[in-house]
Order: sequence, then structure tokens, then C-alpha cells
Amino acid sequence: MPPPMPPSTPPAGAPPASAPLPSTAEPEPSSRRWWTLAVVALAQLMVVLDATVVNIALPSAQADLGFSNGDRQWVVTAYSLAFASLLLLGGRLSDLVGRKRMFIIGLVGFAAASALGGAAQSFDLLVAARALQGVFAALLAPTALAVLTTTFTIPRERARAFGVFGALAGAGGAIGLLLGGVLTEKLDWRWNLYINDVIAVVAVVGAVFLVPNLHRTGPRPKLDVPGTLLVSGALFGLVYGFSNAESDGWGSPGTWGFLGGAAILLVGFVLWQRRAAHPLLPLVILRDRNRTAAYASVLIAAVGMFGVFLFVTYYVQETLHYSPIRTGVSFLPMIVMLVLAAQLSTNVFVPRFGPKVMVPIGMALAVTAMVLFTRLDVDSAYAPTLLVPLMFMGAGMGTIMPASMQTATLGVDRQYAGVASALVNTSQQIGGSIGTALLNTLAATAATHYLASHGPVTAAVGAAATVQSYATAYWWCAGFFAFGGLLAAVVFRRRGHGLSLAHAHPAALQPLDAPVAEPVGA
Repeated sequence: MPPPMPPSTPPAGAPPASAPLPSTAEPEPSSRRWWTLAVVALAQLMVVLDATVVNIALPSAQADLGFSNGDRQWVVTAYSLAFASLLLLGGRLSDLVGRKRMFIIGLVGFAAASALGGAAQSFDLLVAARALQGVFAALLAPTALAVLTTTFTIPRERARAFGVFGALAGAGGAIGLLLGGVLTEKLDWRWNLYINDVIAVVAVVGAVFLVPNLHRTGPRPKLDVPGTLLVSGALFGLVYGFSNAESDGWGSPGTWGFLGGAAILLVGFVLWQRRAAHPLLPLVILRDRNRTAAYASVLIAAVGMFGVFLFVTYYVQETLHYSPIRTGVSFLPMIVMLVLAAQLSTNVFVPRFGPKVMVPIGMALAVTAMVLFTRLDVDSAYAPTLLVPLMFMGAGMGTIMPASMQTATLGVDRQYAGVASALVNTSQQIGGSIGTALLNTLAATAATHYLASHGPVTAAVGAAATVQSYATAYWWCAGFFAFGGLLAAVVFRRRGHGLSLAHAHPAALQPLDAPVAEPVGA
């Protein structure tokens, strides 16, 4: 490890003068840190792929359990509602209770909920199990990222670890489509839930032996109960409001009632956090421009990425008539490009150019992909018409996600690593919820207008209307990514004027007040 640079020549990633570096020495990195990365990555993959792996199983589950099309969305919505609503609480609990302990609790609970859902013999039990999955995912996801944040303190190794983690965060949805297709066709829809138990068993064994215990120094802060209630209610209202807009339309009183209530609760939450003795979300986390830009980039990327997973999946299955397995395989080139771009970005380009350059480039690649998607028609061939934009999309997400996720947690006091990590996952969930409601509404409106202006409705006209509705969604996604690129270019600091990803001073990863880590035995 290179020695710290002298104070007279601060490194490119040194924190601003307003955040003085501590005098405590950097802890020795764990000798098992790369095995820890493998365990954390496995848990992250389980949580992310579960957002899509169940989608392909829904038709089979519906036929088996006999629920209606109107009820079908709740199998997905129950998971996202619980997940998004409790993410900040889960992140804070990992700070208070201990990351290793909370990580194992999250894995065991998620596995139990998955087993319950796989064995469900009724629609109500399946939805309850999915909601319970969301509860434990809210404990697990931010804890996994916090473990990674506090385990890797050598800057270059940290960049490499976040490259892997960010690649999984971006590719997990596509992997879920592939895995869901294989499990549904070759086994049974229930194995889309049982597979989590297989993954969780491996991850729990790994966590017990490989995730390190750390010691807390200083008093243990208390849980902010009013803040927890305010923000959980706000996030629930926000996700439910957007979900309601998808099913009942934007004119529904329920949609605006929940969205308005969410806005009021969010304002109350911010006001409370300014005066709470032990805030759930210390607002100092959001005062860094780089960190705020990173959260915004993750949210916008999640909105746009939804356009790929939802509408391209519909397109290849309903318009091109691909089987579930072939649908999943069609996304493989995107996954390969995403993983490759993530590694090149975090290990080569971001250390040299910083997120201010690389995140806008990733957004531009995603814009290109979306524009190319608009050229798809009812009889497009996979190569090159669909293959090329999928590869552009993979390269774009592989450039955006690792840099944004690492910047979002870089330089945060160790005592706040859990809640800072939870904000990353919250941004993804809220972005996905916004994308679900907004893009579905825009696509449905475009299809209606197309049918109204093209005479009698025939099978050919209906297929063309469907493809046209997808194109409308892709254009909007292109607009989101373009806005995200502009925002990132303006808000991220220039390299040398903020927290750099791979060259941050090691002490910047230490607490600004007192060294805090997990309690013994956590």
C-alpha cells in the first residue's frame, strides 16, 4: 500500500476542507476480503434477480393458483412495496445492530419467505410471502453494500470490488429473466422462489466464516422511531401511488392521494431529521455534491433500465414469439457487455477521468441504445437489430452503475455506511416504480392513439400498435438518460475537487468523528 501523501500535496480524492481527516490509523484490511466479496455478491444477486425472476413465472403461477389478471400485479408490487418502504430502516439497523448479524438475519429471513412462497397453495399466501421477501430484502440489500464499503479500504481494491458489485446490480435483472425462463420451462414456477433457498444456504455459510466481526468504539446511537415511521410511510405512499397509476390511471384519486401523502410525509421527515438527536438519515450524507449526483444517477438509470427489461421482454415474447428460455438467452450479450464495461470503468477509466466524465458517457451509451430500440418492428431479426442496442445498453449500465454506487458510499462515516448504502437501493426502487407507472401509461396511451388513427383493428394493426407503444416508451427512456447525463456532467465535481473513486485518501474512509464498527459478535 502506498504511503499517505504529505499534507502539502493532498491527493485528487481528498475530502473538502470542511470535513477534517481523523487522526486514527487505517485498520488493516481483512485477509478474507475477496471471499467476503463473493458472499456479498451472491446475496446481492439473489435480491436483484428476484425482482425479475418471478415475472416469467407469473403466467404459470396464475394458471396454477387461479388468480385474476387484475390481481397478478400484486405478486410483484407486494415485494417492491415492502422493499422500498423499509430500506432506510434496514440500512440504519445494520449500523446499530451490526452488519454481520443483520446480513445473516436478512439471508435466513429471505430464504424462509422464499420457501413459504414456493409452497403457497393460495394467491393470498403467495402475496404475503412476496411481501415478507421484501421486508428481509430491505434488511439484506443495504447491509450487503455496507459490508463491502467497510471491508475494502485500499482504494484500488475498493474500485475493483465495486466493479463486481455494480455489474451484478445492473445485470441481476437480466440474469433473473434467463434463470426464470429455465426454471419455469424445465422444472416448475415454484422453483423461481425455491432457488433463493439454495443461494441463501451457500451465502449464510460463507457469511458465518468469512464476513469479519468488528468492534464498536463509542456509545451506540438509538433508533429514530419517528423518522422511521415518517420515511417508511412516505416511501410506501410513493411506490403505491405509482403502482396505482399503472393500474387505475393518473386520474385516480387513489394515485394522487398516496402521492400527495408521500410528499407531505417526506417534508415532515426532512424537518424532523434536522432536529432529531439520532436521525435515521443524517442529512450530512446528502451535503456532498458527488454523493447527491450519484444517487440521482442511480435513480435515473433505474427508470430507463425498466424500459429495457419490461418492453424488450414483452417484445421478444409477444411479438417475436420467443420462448421463456430463448428470451433470457437473448439478454446474454447485454450481460457480457455490462460486466466488461463495469470492470474497465472501475479499474481503468474512472480512476483516470472520474465520475463527472464516465457517468455522462454511460448515459450517452444508454441514449444510443434507446434510439436504436425505436427502430424495432413486428418482424425484426435478432441480429443486428436487437443485438446491437442490447450491447450498447449493457455498456452504458456497466459504466453508470459501479461508478455511481461507489461514489454514493465513498467517504461516508463508518457509522453511517448502512444508511448511505440503503439510499442507493432506495434510489433504484423508486426509479423502478416511477418507470413502471409512467412508461406503462405512456405506452398504453400511444397504443390507443395508434389504433384510433389506423382504421379497423386487425391482428396486424394491433401488433403494429403494440410495437409503436414500445417505441414511445424507448423515446421517453432516451430522454431520461439524456437528462441524467446532463445532470451528472453539471453536478459531479471535477476530478481533484471532490471524492475520487480510486485515489481517495485512505483516511477518508474513516469516521469523521469517532471510529465506529460493528459490535463484537455481530
